[in-house]
Amino acid sequence: MSRILLIDNYDSFTYNIFQCLSVLKLGTFNPDIDVIRNDKITVEEVRNKVKEKDGYKAIVISPGPGRPSDAGITMDLIRELGPSYEQGEEFWPGVPILGVCLGHQAIGEVFGGRVILAPEPIHGRTSPIYHQGKGIFAGLPSPFEATRYHSLVVELETLPEVLQPIAWTAGDGLIMGLQHQEYKWIQGVQFHPESFLTKYGQQLLQNFLNLVSNPTDYESAVGGWEV
Repeated sequence: MSRILLIDNYDSFTYNIFQCLSVLKLGTFNPDIDVIRNDKITVEEVRNKVKEKDGYKAIVISPGPGRPSDAGITMDLIRELGPSYEQGEEFWPGVPILGVCLGHQAIGEVFGGRVILAPEPIHGRTSPIYHQGKGIFAGLPSPFEATRYHSLVVELETLPEVLQPIAWTAGDGLIMGLQHQEYKWIQGVQFHPESFLTKYGQQLLQNFLNLVSNPTDYESAVGGWEV
């Protein structure tokens, strides 16, 4: 059994993400997906489920209203379960995490970036997204059109060295994708891959599941910043 936890930040797009993921492959199987709201489960409960034999293989964090600090356990989940660490005789390998929109912003904030107002709010418009074809963007053309619904962005100027932009907009150079440099399995996208107006959104989500199935691929997953 392949299970994924989808954290619902009280957003109408959450079940669109669910539908997209449910038809993809995690290894050789379609994943079982648990959709749980951000205040209906604790970090420790998630940790325990990850440890189970058929536990969560990855966490996807949905879009949502407000700021990352408003999103229940979202930031604590990233902070406590994303990184790998050793504690005594216990080794925690880190859980692959994909943040979408608010989830992406939460990744930025957890690791030291600032979330600020975007130059202009974008709601239901498409933009060309540029990238270098690494990680979750493998095999996707650059640029490709993606749907954006957001008024906040992770600020480039305060982005810590541990986070690398892996996707961006032309001209204004707004961060559209992030990846942790050490914990490469922690990634985020500002746009909405689940939207039918986003080209190659399904492939991007499948790329994430492929990386979950083949952790060694993360070593070659990091791209670079080039506006």
